[in-house]
Amino acid sequence: MNRKRGYLQISFGWLFAIIVGIVIIAIAIYFVTKMIGTEGTLQGAKTSKEIGILLNPLETSFESAVTSAVSFPEETKIYSRCDNYGYFGTQGIKVMQKNFNKWVKTNVGASFQNKYLFSDTQEGGKIFYIFSKPFEFPFKIASLMYITPASVNYCFMNAPEDIEDEISDLNQPNLKIEECSEEDVFVCFESKNCDISVNYNAKKVEKSGQTMYFETDALMYAAIFSDSSTYECQVKRLMQRQEQLLKIYLDKYTNMISLGCDSELSSYLLLLKNSVSGLESSEDLYLISNLVEEVEDKNKGDCKLW
Repeated sequence: MNRKRGYLQISFGWLFAIIVGIVIIAIAIYFVTKMIGTEGTLQGAKTSKEIGILLNPLETSFESAVTSAVSFPEETKIYSRCDNYGYFGTQGIKVMQKNFNKWVKTNVGASFQNKYLFSDTQEGGKIFYIFSKPFEFPFKIASLMYITPASVNYCFMNAPEDIEDEISDLNQPNLKIEECSEEDVFVCFESKNCDISVNYNAKKVEKSGQTMYFETDALMYAAIFSDSSTYECQVKRLMQRQEQLLKIYLDKYTNMISLGCDSELSSYLLLLKNSVSGLESSEDLYLISNLVEEVEDKNKGDCKLW
């Protein structure tokens, strides 16, 4: 008896069509993935630029510290980059966000010559607080920006009364002076048994085994909220900006001397400009501060420059 075995009979044409279909689907998946990645890169670049734009209103504060919140729909990482090339150096901002639950890497960012952002090299979260304070040395040089994720709380222990009052007035949720918990980052004044130690009299901040020196409360906050490499780079940028401003003030005062103003201030301005241009690190700030006090004292009477 003849028995026929069952088998699947597929013609060459059908087999070819199936293979072509698989290839087409694979190509489609590849291009969709590339498009998602490209879209994520473009979104990251756009967000980087938008962060820079959002910082603009904070720069209009001339005397007091102000704070603002920035929120994103997706989990976001903000990378801050600083370099001091040229006359003013550059503040770089790069953003990486999640797309379809995956981090999308991007080499595209935004850069600014007139912004000074102090933070750790990388900050992550959906909500960030940006706290701004003007830096005057002796005239206003720039508004400094301090960025922290909402998920990280800072507890200020035994801070001077002026600092406590300022933090209370800011009303920024992740900055505390009481009701602290063990999960908070402790910022202690005149004590070394904390995450961050501030010696207010010696004007230095110790953090992660590094020591950063400051002049004025604006730079004190900068040292607290940023890593040491970012801090040192931004301090140099600020001094570069101060040097360019001093050139303008020197030219202005030269004209004022011809109108009867004392020439002594111009001599101190020139000394300050030379000292600023020679700054090597934040440890040199105390040398400049002595000249700053002299300039501030001379800038009185009817011949004020600022």
